[in-house]
Amino acid sequence: MALGLRRKVCRASFGSALNRKLSHWARKRNLTPIRKNGGEVASSHLAFVFPGQGSQHVGMGKEFTAEFRVAQEIFAEADDALEYSLSALCFNGPEAELKLTENTQPGILTASIAALRVLETETPLRPSFVAGHSLGEYSALVAVGALQFRDAVKIVRERGRLMQQAVPSGQGAMAVVLGLEMEAVRALCADASRDEVVSPANFNGAGQVVISGAKGAVQRAMELAKERGAKRVQDLPVSAPFHCRLMQPAADGLKQILSDVTVRPFVTGVVTNVEAEVNLSAERVKSLLVDQAVCPVRWEETIRKFAELGCDRALEIGPGKVLKGLMKRIVPTMEIDNFAVPQDLSRLASAWTQ
Repeated sequence: MALGLRRKVCRASFGSALNRKLSHWARKRNLTPIRKNGGEVASSHLAFVFPGQGSQHVGMGKEFTAEFRVAQEIFAEADDALEYSLSALCFNGPEAELKLTENTQPGILTASIAALRVLETETPLRPSFVAGHSLGEYSALVAVGALQFRDAVKIVRERGRLMQQAVPSGQGAMAVVLGLEMEAVRALCADASRDEVVSPANFNGAGQVVISGAKGAVQRAMELAKERGAKRVQDLPVSAPFHCRLMQPAADGLKQILSDVTVRPFVTGVVTNVEAEVNLSAERVKSLLVDQAVCPVRWEETIRKFAELGCDRALEIGPGKVLKGLMKRIVPTMEIDNFAVPQDLSRLASAWTQ
C-alpha cells in the first residue's frame, strides 16, 4: 500500500512539473493559450494523430494500465462492451489472434484512447486539430467527443468483421508502390484494371502509395509500376483489400450500424480521410465514415492541411510510430513526436519544452 501511494504521489508530482514546463513552452513562443478542461494549450499549433491497422503488437497498452487508473478504466470498458477480454488479447496475445481484423481494430482503438486519457490527465496538451489514419479516424472522433468510446469500440469490431467478409479470402490484394507520384499511380491502376477493381487506397506521402483491389488487377498494376519507374513495389500481407470499391458490402453494413449511433457536437476540427478537409459537422460524420471504407486515405494531403492551418507540432498517440515517420517526410519542418508508453512522458517534458 505504501509503495502504491508513493507511485501515485511521484506521478502526480511529475505531471504537475510537466504542466508547468509545457505552459512555459507556450509562453516562450508567444502563443495565445486557451483553457480546455483546466489545461493550458497553444491555440492553433498542435495536432493529434492516431494510428491505424498495422501498428498493433502484443503488449500494447499494458504499461499504461500498470501505472494509470484512467488506462485501466478504458480497457475495462472495452472488455465490458465487447463481452470478451480484449485487454488479455492486447497484453498477452496470441499474436495470430490479435492480427485478425475484428480484433486488431478494437485493440488499436482501445490502446490509443488509453494513451490519450493518460496524456489528458498528466499534461496540459490539447489539440487544435486531429486526424487518424483509416481506423485511427475513429480514435480521433472519440478524442474530440463526437463518438463515445463504448460506441466506437463496438463499431470498429463490426467494421473489422464486415471488411473481412466483404471479399472472399484470396480474391483481393494490396501492394505498396514507392517512388511514383499520386497521378502516376492513379493512371497505372486505370490501365491495369481490365474491368476489375484496382485503385489507390492510401496516399501516404513522399512517393508512397498503397493500391488495393482484385488480386489479378493488383498484380498487373505492380508490373506496370515497375515498368514505369517505381523504386520499389511490394505486396502487403493483408486479409482483405481495404479502401476500394470491393469494400462496398462493408460500407453498406457500416451504414446500418452507424444509423443507431449518436454523434455528438464537437468543437475541435477533424481533418477527414475522405476529403483532407476540416469537418466540424456532427451531421456529416456518419456519411464520411461510410465513404471512408471505399475511398482512399488522403494522408499526405491531411498533413499538408495541418501545416496550412498553422500546426507546427504534431503528436502521434497510440501504439507504434508509423505515422511519425510518414509525417516527417511530408512536412520536414513540422516537429513530430509519439506517445506510446509511459516513458514517453519524460521525453515530451524535455523535447517539447526547450
